[in-house]
Amino acid sequence: MLKEVHMPKLSPKSDEYFFGKWLKNVGDDVKEGDVLFEVETEKAVSQVESQEAGVLKAQNVATGDATKVDDLVATIQTAD
Repeated sequence: MLKEVHMPKLSPKSDEYFFGKWLKNVGDDVKEGDVLFEVETEKAVSQVESQEAGVLKAQNVATGDATKVDDLVATIQTAD
């Protein structure tokens, strides 16, 4: 089953962030809790962990892209 990964809310003061970098590549195995990517907020760099286990199938944003809370960031193929 394909599971969508959406941008989480990382800061109480902002709903828009700059995408940092991917720490997993398309085709990589992903475990629940693995760090998928980094995001730059106004004051810090945050790491976002996977909530699913499977294979990373798509990356929908690139380094430096502006993203908003709930934007589709990636897709993971799960075993379900």
